[in-house]
Amino acid sequence: MPKIEVSTHTHTHTLSHTRRVAAAMNWMNVEETLRRPLFWVGAFTVASLVLWVLYKLLSGFRIWVLGNGMLLYPKLGKWAVVTGATDGIGKSYAEELARRGFALMLISRSQDKLDDVARLLKEQYNVETGTIAVDFGRSDIYEKIEAGLAGLEIGVLVNNVGVSYDYPEYYLNIPDLDNFITNMVNVNITSVCQMTRLVLPRMAERSRPEHLLCQRHVPLPLLTVYSSTKAFVDFFSRGLQEEYRRQGIIIQSVLPFFVVTKMTRIRKPTLDKPTPDRYVLAELSTVGLQSQTNGYFPHAVMGWLTTKLVPIDLVIFFGARMNRVQRTGYLKRRKMRELRNGDALKND
Repeated sequence: MPKIEVSTHTHTHTLSHTRRVAAAMNWMNVEETLRRPLFWVGAFTVASLVLWVLYKLLSGFRIWVLGNGMLLYPKLGKWAVVTGATDGIGKSYAEELARRGFALMLISRSQDKLDDVARLLKEQYNVETGTIAVDFGRSDIYEKIEAGLAGLEIGVLVNNVGVSYDYPEYYLNIPDLDNFITNMVNVNITSVCQMTRLVLPRMAERSRPEHLLCQRHVPLPLLTVYSSTKAFVDFFSRGLQEEYRRQGIIIQSVLPFFVVTKMTRIRKPTLDKPTPDRYVLAELSTVGLQSQTNGYFPHAVMGWLTTKLVPIDLVIFFGARMNRVQRTGYLKRRKMRELRNGDALKND
């Protein structure tokens, strides 16, 4: 029995000593690991990634759920000016701004359509309205616009007017290319520069949080001139935002994808192709939160995919492929119409 007791005590002591040695060695390994530069580089990278994801989630919640609250209201200035205000997104901007209490100056080509929209805004929202009928395809219209804006306290300018192709087409195949280029540049580029020239000085003088909204779409082959003019608007807007943000002026570049409008020829709204009213309501909640915005959460996801995740060459390839299909379909339908019209003339 005594021998058994001594043996057990010795075995237990040996196990305890072994554990202490192993623990000491493990701690030494931990200390050695902590001293390695790669460990700290990895830890810093993981922590940075976690913080970045958390920041993006909180920013997304702030933009797409909470919005900008009461930012966009007539305290900024009594009048809102909207170009291209008689159809589509422009009309929806006019209606939403009128609902918020702004008086509206509507600028577009057709006086009859302008009168219809102005009457609608007066009846539904009881706001003051004005109209200026001009063709933005011309370059001699801005004295008339300047006279029409004289004396107005302008809080919001929406540079919405735009023109696109009748159908996707290769550059050298565009009918009447010379006039096409002149008209496209006048409507999509000159209008933005000139309207900004007329309105921005008044905003700068008051040094109050004012808002200038500009729009562009995603660049696409076979719509090359159109998409290039809209890319100009994006660069122009972001450059001006940096120049004038310290004076309290908010200049926002809006990058929608497809919306149900006459220009896009989309008739049925879906989750990723909203109605103009739905799009504008979402977009205005981002003013002051994003200087460049897709304006609508599904469009923001699409924007992230096409600019951050998918290589640009792939985006251009599929954009060109989509437009070639649309071009082929349009030309086939046009040829069928011409044949039918020819047969009708023969029968007559």
